[in-house]
Amino acid sequence: MSRHKPKADPWREEVLKGWKAVARRALFSLLDGELYEADEGMLHPDTWAIVTEYGEVYYHPTRRAPAEEWTWVFAHLLLHVGFGHADPRTCAPKDVDDDRPVPAYHAACCVAVDRFLRTLKLGRCPAPLPADLPDNDEVTLSEQWRRLGVPPQFQPMGEPDFRIGTAELAETLDFQRSFAIGVAATATEALDRAGAPRTPAEGHVKGPWDAALRWFMSSYPLLGALATGMSIVSDAQLAREWDIAIAAVSSEAGEIYVNPLAKHSEPEWRFVLAHEMLHAALRHGERVGMRDPYLWNVACDYVINGWLVEMGVGEMPEGLLYDQSLSGMSAEAVYDLIAVDLRRMRKLATLRGRGLGDQLDRPPGRVRDYVDLDEYYRNALRTGLAYHQSAGRGFVPAGLEQEIRALDQPPLPWDAQLARWFDEHFTPEEKRRSYARASRRQASSPGIPRPGWIRPEETVRKRTFGVVLDTSGSMDVQLLGKALGAIASYAAARDVPRARVVFCDAAAYDAGYLPVEEIAGKAKVRGRGGTYLQPGVRLLEHADDFPPDGPVLVITDGDCDVLRIRREHAFLVPRGASLPFRPRGPVFFLT
Repeated sequence: MSRHKPKADPWREEVLKGWKAVARRALFSLLDGELYEADEGMLHPDTWAIVTEYGEVYYHPTRRAPAEEWTWVFAHLLLHVGFGHADPRTCAPKDVDDDRPVPAYHAACCVAVDRFLRTLKLGRCPAPLPADLPDNDEVTLSEQWRRLGVPPQFQPMGEPDFRIGTAELAETLDFQRSFAIGVAATATEALDRAGAPRTPAEGHVKGPWDAALRWFMSSYPLLGALATGMSIVSDAQLAREWDIAIAAVSSEAGEIYVNPLAKHSEPEWRFVLAHEMLHAALRHGERVGMRDPYLWNVACDYVINGWLVEMGVGEMPEGLLYDQSLSGMSAEAVYDLIAVDLRRMRKLATLRGRGLGDQLDRPPGRVRDYVDLDEYYRNALRTGLAYHQSAGRGFVPAGLEQEIRALDQPPLPWDAQLARWFDEHFTPEEKRRSYARASRRQASSPGIPRPGWIRPEETVRKRTFGVVLDTSGSMDVQLLGKALGAIASYAAARDVPRARVVFCDAAAYDAGYLPVEEIAGKAKVRGRGGTYLQPGVRLLEHADDFPPDGPVLVITDGDCDVLRIRREHAFLVPRGASLPFRPRGPVFFLT
């Protein structure tokens, strides 16, 4: 077996260089052309290459030419499909012989393409072009040359270099629309080189989505206020970069990103825009918590699509997530239901595509400046609901109305949730009077003993809790201090004198029982590598001096091992962090 690599064909390298020079141009990038080597005998010896009705380009394997000439040839072929020459709706039946154009129509189309290529200045024409090319369009020229014959200087060599498809195929592969968007992208690139860089909104292509958005402002008050504040970005290049099949939304930027190549009617775009606006306004991206982001997106899609179908907003496009049996369920309930079948659910597609959530975790463009997003979306939906109902403009599902009204009652902050957790586990104990501890605090009769307030000693001993504290180097010192300060104040307010504390980083360190006000002073971030909290949990669970019903509070940044806790417990983690397991106890997010 030879160790030498096969020698590369330099002429084939020239072909590939010419193709790359064309494919990387924004003008042709959306045509999705593919390059293939033609089989032996497939092409006439005088034919350089052909383009099929599917946009596939086949080149002659024995043709020898530099990359510049191949660039011209490939651009010539792709312009045929971009100009609609392969579309049977743009040429008369007499201009087609099976799937090949008649010579007059073929010659007229080649003149139109060469005239455009001369101004584009891309590559080099293999044969000198006539100095003057006719200014007439393809239809006029083909009619004229059919009667008078094609002049020799405009007669193409070889067989026709494009094939004409069917009307059904032309509906599916709309090359003219893709080429029009490519022209707009090319103009935008030229402006970028001449001046300031482009923002996504400046790449907007007008379409039925704009009329759909205006419909909400004028005819659907529930979402009219939202539609006024949202903007649409229909940029094919951005949709390609972010793998957006139909649409996606960024609540942070207040923008809906649509793929202008997606073909839908105006009623269907109304459904799509309403779907994305509800994602943003109901803050689904921020409510994911510890859940799987994609499955949470799928659950929200089922709920939103069910609402929109009930309300009759537009028309639901084919293939969207909809199940009538889930009607009336919340997104959280749907998530719990579908999370048991992960393999099947991950094959489902949102408006962005299969396996991709249509709620973007970061905006492609610039974020809104000086806007309280929660307040903005809350006011927009609240105002829309009030006007919608007062004007009698239509039915609103009970689940959607509940979600909108819930926005007026934002969730409790983490410290209030933590205080409530303490209340659940440490209910106030009734004090009683006893002469065992006499009181002489009455100034008028200091010599007369009176009973003092006491608590049962056994109750004082039982009122404690465990703290498993992550002291690895990844912990934020300021957040750690804030958490410990809150714990100390709430414990003291509920007459919890001390807590059993275990510090954990690479190993567990038992600090024993500490007065709650001293926990913060004893905690030190050690920064000794990974965090293993399970040994600390196990230490508390097997400690003889720790009550069997004592709750455990775990403070970590989420960069830890998988925990199994067999008693009442809760987690205190920084906002934005996630645990590497599904927690059974409540999770409080530090801010």
